[in-house]
Amino acid sequence: MVTAKRKFCADQSGATMVEMAVAMPLLLTLLLGFVDFGYLFYQWNAGNKAVQTGARLAQVSTPIAIGLPSEGKTPANSLDVGNAVPAGTYDYVCTASTAGVACCSIGGGTCQPANADQTSFDAIYNGSGGRAGMVSLLPTLQKSEVRIEYAASGLGYWTRPSGPVPTVTVSITNHPFQFFFLGGLLGFGNITMPSMLSTVTGEDMKSTYP
Repeated sequence: MVTAKRKFCADQSGATMVEMAVAMPLLLTLLLGFVDFGYLFYQWNAGNKAVQTGARLAQVSTPIAIGLPSEGKTPANSLDVGNAVPAGTYDYVCTASTAGVACCSIGGGTCQPANADQTSFDAIYNGSGGRAGMVSLLPTLQKSEVRIEYAASGLGYWTRPSGPVPTVTVSITNHPFQFFFLGGLLGFGNITMPSMLSTVTGEDMKSTYP
């Protein structure tokens, strides 16, 4: 009886299978983690390219903020004609609802669809005239995650024929990273991409997209 117990305790049959069963979940988690985090960095880079593209489109095309083209054209004091438009004179922030309806707030006020040009917002988001839009570079991007701001830069002058010269800031906010494996396995599905932005100085704002 004692001999049989000793043989059983010394038996190595199946040890490799047990070791594999213990190690395999860890190895698979590491492997899938490398895949997911590689895709995470791809999304990070795509997000940066998306805001750069959005800023360039916003820089040279019709402003989303409907009232912006008139800014810098009629100073309150007629003696200011030809003088620089001071920084902080205007500030428009344009976003979209979860349904994709664009709106703009003026000076921190309520975001109103009446203040926004939906076509201009869609052109920056989707692209236009053969140009790629933001969603072309980051396919998981939602309209509600795009924020476009037009703020007085201190450049340009009152009654400038081509309109104001705003600082244009395009940013992505509250965009979640997409995980193929770790989202459900380890609960990584709720990790939000840090806000990213691109800022440029507006050029001649056109009524058509180049």
